[in-house]
Amino acid sequence: MQNVQLAAADANVQLVIDVLPAVLVILVLSALCGRLFVMLGQPRVLGEMVAGILLGPTLLGRVAPDAQDSLFSAEVKPVLYVLCTIGLTLFMFLVGLGLDHHTAPKGYQGTAVYVAVASILPAMAVGCGVGLLFYDSLSLDDVSPPMFAVFIGGALAVTAFPILARMLYDNGLERTPLGMLALLAAAVDDAVAWCLLAFLVAFHKGGGFDESMRTVLLSVVFTVAVMTLGRRLLGKLGDKVERSGMLTSGQFCVVLVSVLGAGLITEQIGIYAVFGGFLVGVAMPRGAVFRRALRERLLDTVQILLVPIFFAFSGLNTKIDGFTDPATLLQLVSLVVAAFVGKYVGCIAVMKARGFSWREGSAMGSLMNARGLMILVFINVGFAQGIIGQKAFSLLVLVALVTTASALPLCKLSLGGRLPSVDSDDQNRSVSVSVDSRTSIGALKDPSG
Repeated sequence: MQNVQLAAADANVQLVIDVLPAVLVILVLSALCGRLFVMLGQPRVLGEMVAGILLGPTLLGRVAPDAQDSLFSAEVKPVLYVLCTIGLTLFMFLVGLGLDHHTAPKGYQGTAVYVAVASILPAMAVGCGVGLLFYDSLSLDDVSPPMFAVFIGGALAVTAFPILARMLYDNGLERTPLGMLALLAAAVDDAVAWCLLAFLVAFHKGGGFDESMRTVLLSVVFTVAVMTLGRRLLGKLGDKVERSGMLTSGQFCVVLVSVLGAGLITEQIGIYAVFGGFLVGVAMPRGAVFRRALRERLLDTVQILLVPIFFAFSGLNTKIDGFTDPATLLQLVSLVVAAFVGKYVGCIAVMKARGFSWREGSAMGSLMNARGLMILVFINVGFAQGIIGQKAFSLLVLVALVTTASALPLCKLSLGGRLPSVDSDDQNRSVSVSVDSRTSIGALKDPSG
């Protein structure tokens, strides 16, 4: 009774009472769905994505609308948004921390850029075509045909580096030539996607071309600053940690301030906090003690608590109904086909030209179709900024699920039903692995998956 009276007197206490049940429901359902999908041979993250959709209007809002309104009230949603933004920023920091781009063998970085370009441009072109085709039925009234088409093209061109890294590590592919190339290409793909998204949002806000270019230029300046001055300063911190053999609370605080501070700067620039987190992660020292300590302190909290909140928040905006309607079904099929074919064909062509086999090219095209988390971030921003409406958002969520779920099975099928292993030939083509290099990608492995 006293707690009830206190809640009535203090709005902050009432907010805690409102938010905690929502978080608890998200965690339990995400864990259950994640475990189910792992049992089915799919990445845990797909189960978490589905859990988020089930908590939205697609299921919970349909069978128990009062319960959904109570769990995810107008007061709760902003808190969830802040939590998921912090979670994504820290997760992308871990992604950057785990990327051993500097260890790629000679020629691999160039090949990865070619693969990235070949997966982006065709997907962009086909996606733009689909966007123009369905502009009248999917677009909002105040969005121009070119803006809508380019946004759809950009969404279909995304590859989810975090999800791809987890899939590769879980299957022991991160040290194979195919795995290394896929990770490098996906990193380039994501960087291009953030720049494109920043340009689109800046232009849509009414700033025009000059404002858009200002955002892009500020992004470039900040990136250079982080990768030069920021890297040197963080390198000194890393040296201290390696010498002492431990990461102190004060040093960990410096890391968190750097990550969230970079997220704040990129948010103000207009390219969103997650990109700042990723940049700081890439700029971090590569010492074994330093990276292991950061992963131990951050990984479980980010992946088990904060990322599922993001999926739930996305699910609240996803309404999957009316898909038996022939027109809507045609839109969905067109988007899925455009998404897959755009990346698949381009990757095969480049991989073959760079000396890989048709099977390896097909496998690469399959892996680059894993969109997962990144397309959800992309379309959530577009939805929040009024570039796309709820129907287009929901269709693209389904595209994310279908293409991500098909990535690994199609990769296996391309390689004759089995995944490559790291044998002596692979080691000659791939990277020399240090004691800590396997755990660098291992930072993205789901601990319970």
